[in-house]
Amino acid sequence: MSLVLFRQVPVESPVHRLWAGTKMIATFLISLLLMVLPTWPVLGILIVFLIFIGVVARLPLGTLPRLPWWFWALLVAGALVNLPVGGQALLRYAQVTIFGLIMVAASFLVAWTTPMSDIAPALAKLGAPLRKLRVPVDEWAVVVALTLRGLPLLMDEIRVLRAARKLRPKDGALYLATENVLIDILTAAMAVSTRRAGELGEAISARGGTGELAAHPSSPGRRDAIALAVVFAVCGGAFALGLALL
Repeated sequence: MSLVLFRQVPVESPVHRLWAGTKMIATFLISLLLMVLPTWPVLGILIVFLIFIGVVARLPLGTLPRLPWWFWALLVAGALVNLPVGGQALLRYAQVTIFGLIMVAASFLVAWTTPMSDIAPALAKLGAPLRKLRVPVDEWAVVVALTLRGLPLLMDEIRVLRAARKLRPKDGALYLATENVLIDILTAAMAVSTRRAGELGEAISARGGTGELAAHPSSPGRRDAIALAVVFAVCGGAFALGLALL
């Protein structure tokens, strides 16, 4: 399985030039619409809209994740479980599945068109009004920045742990005692993550704190206002059409 989740696809497009906060607001609006009115017309409009965004962003087809066979097998198994209940249950299952895939696709589009270093500053700017309520917005943004930075490292560590486990002898008592691959790798990954987190905390303290979230903070512009207007129009039109067809 090859997933490009936590790095930007290096393509120049109007979507890439948008402010990170604009893309997060658009994703929030799409999720809000789906939670309020997840009907088939709304799902269809959002699928077409996301495909249109992918075309405008000039994302190559190789960007799409190549999901393993067991993912599709689980989807088919879920459909078979709902099939004896009736056609309505099968349609509802398909509706929920498409709902989840749309949300994942919207999140992927943000990751593929946005440098991860821009996410935390955008969150801090969007949450600026909460500072008046003494909400630790900057601290939350730092946590998000460190999490986004650490996730690719954790994935690399898991790959190394899996490769190391395959090299262990398979006829010893130690291997038989730890034959559960998932528990073995998760335990090792938690130990490595705890050690890395401690080292990272010590390094941050030695340098006097987290400092600035971004050396050159960005802000929304005219193109962001146009993009949000388009998203509002699409979501509003989908909502109106969904209500009309109820």
